[in-house]
Amino acid sequence: MPELQTEPQAPAGGAPAKTMENPDAASMTQWKPRVNPWLIAATVALAAFMEVLDTSIANVALPHIAGSLGASTDQSTWVLTSYLVSNAIVLPLGGWASSLMGRRNFFVFCITVFTIASFLCGAAPSLPMLLIFRVIQGAGGGGMQPMAQAIMADSFEPHKRGQAFALYGLVAVLAPSIGPTLGGWITDNYTWRWIFFINIPVGILAFILVTRLVEDPPWIKADPSKLKNMDYMGLAFLTIAMGGMQIMLDKGEEQDWFSSSFICFFAVLFVGGIIGLVWWEWRQKNPLINLRLFRFKNFAICCFLMMLVGGVLNANTVLQPQFMQQLLGYNATTAGLALTAGGIALVVVMPMAGFATGKISARTLAVVGFIMFIVTFRYAAYVTTLQMSFSQASWLRVVQMLPLPFCFISITNAAYVGMPKEESNQVAGLINFVRNLGGSIMIAITNAQVTSRSLWHQQHLQGAMQAGSNAFEQHRQALSGFLSGTFGGPNSGGMALASIYNQLNQQAQMQGYQDVYMELSWLSFFLVFMAFMLNANRPGQGPGASAMH
Repeated sequence: MPELQTEPQAPAGGAPAKTMENPDAASMTQWKPRVNPWLIAATVALAAFMEVLDTSIANVALPHIAGSLGASTDQSTWVLTSYLVSNAIVLPLGGWASSLMGRRNFFVFCITVFTIASFLCGAAPSLPMLLIFRVIQGAGGGGMQPMAQAIMADSFEPHKRGQAFALYGLVAVLAPSIGPTLGGWITDNYTWRWIFFINIPVGILAFILVTRLVEDPPWIKADPSKLKNMDYMGLAFLTIAMGGMQIMLDKGEEQDWFSSSFICFFAVLFVGGIIGLVWWEWRQKNPLINLRLFRFKNFAICCFLMMLVGGVLNANTVLQPQFMQQLLGYNATTAGLALTAGGIALVVVMPMAGFATGKISARTLAVVGFIMFIVTFRYAAYVTTLQMSFSQASWLRVVQMLPLPFCFISITNAAYVGMPKEESNQVAGLINFVRNLGGSIMIAITNAQVTSRSLWHQQHLQGAMQAGSNAFEQHRQALSGFLSGTFGGPNSGGMALASIYNQLNQQAQMQGYQDVYMELSWLSFFLVFMAFMLNANRPGQGPGASAMH
């Protein structure tokens, strides 16, 4: 197991002793950024918010993009998939890229690429060109999330780090929630091209602020020679695995999952790529992704928990507006407005959770958060009905948001405890990677489960639609009489059956959503158990503070 970091002992005369192995040990321990850490946090959060927003802002604009560029709706979905694939590939590479060119330089490079690609996306004359530019944009954005988190982690003292992660949590949780609403408003009032053009002024501002305010700590050393010895096999395995996984998940429901040879092909690529990646990276002396960090028990548990938290967050963000649009008749803008109260609650609760990390252990906060998840999902299963009002939908979103800050911040904070400072980039890259991975997987699983459970309920409800059922006959005759009196004609009986069948489908779909919420509540029981396996760190504990084996 990796050794703990210790501070060098000061001789009786005064100044800390410099060790032979590391003459800069004292300066590394005492380093602080030149400017206020909150200025740095706000700067990098601005850039990360811009990137996270782009993961969801284009969702509601796809029909407009397809119509404008002469493509089908199915073809336009590659606008989302292409971005997510390149983003997933670059996310875990932040540690290696930072060691190659320096963390600040890499962060500035990512902002530059993302901003230029955003302009090109907005100006794209055809769908193939748009997809190419989205791949470039996703690659530029992939390094921004982990680098923003790593910069925050190193800029703050350990006991204040939870408050900084509260700001990052707002970025990670709030941006995907408001993306569809903002994208819908821009598309309806201007044109879909402006969902990309709005990144340009934000990117320029982020570029100026990062170059002026952010600096690398002494343990982040740029080493351009690493480019010669780049782990090309590791990169190839990562590209195959993430490309296969993202395409499989994004296109699975559309292609009827494993009944499609197209999906089976990418599933094989994913499984083979991930096995090859783990096998290859574990054996490398200078790996692209430092999988040896998973030897730290606490870090491994934190990654697993964060993967599930990311999954629950993304599933929540998709399920509720999807239910409101499919079954309650809301448009994208109204469904987005119903989520606004949750965003306001998040802004209030997130700083409180950040403050609590300095007073309460991460394990305790995580357990409390996951217990709250159990309650919120069972409440969601109860209130998600065809009679749900706008106010009930808004309150449901508030309830769903309350546990997230406690889980997100505590797990992120715990992931750094006991880890060497020089591995902060790799820690941030892997934590963000597993969070996005969990989100992609859980969205696919929950959508598939809604469909599967809806079909199950449909089959069982159809059992009551039999000619011998008194309740069914009475309802059919009453509805037929009403339709005959309203519309007249001999087709009232057929119209009555069609209306009953439509009601049956709506009831079945509603029950499918309720079942998925109950399944998420049972998953939360498992998360509580996993959270108890975390080491009970002291509040405010920082890197190298305790063994996390």
